[in-house]
Amino acid sequence: MEHKLTVRLVQVGIRTLNPHQAEQAKKYNVEVHQMKDYNIKNVGPFKHPVYISLDMDGIDPAYAPGVSHHEAGGLSSRQVIDLIQNINTEVIGTDIVEYNPNKDIHKMTAYLTAKLMKEILGKMLLYT
Repeated sequence: MEHKLTVRLVQVGIRTLNPHQAEQAKKYNVEVHQMKDYNIKNVGPFKHPVYISLDMDGIDPAYAPGVSHHEAGGLSSRQVIDLIQNINTEVIGTDIVEYNPNKDIHKMTAYLTAKLMKEILGKMLLYT
């Protein structure tokens, strides 16, 4: 953002935003969708190709216990799937971060991560 290498940065599922983070988001015109105000209708549309960086910490630990930083009140698995399915432009790349297998219960997070990657790859295939 600092070097203007991207047109738009959208963060969805933020539960904790300290004053410094809020200041940085404002400074760099980051579009932040906090969980306390979450509404999928306010996310998008996207006009340019999209890179998805999916942070598993953004998902509620009830759905994704295999992360290092548990914080209640996050996105449900259905909400994340809906976000992916509602992307209306080319997805040019992706990464999924913050999975911690040492904290995963019954591989719940591993299975969810695989499901979400499948959804993203399906979206990527639409524009190839």
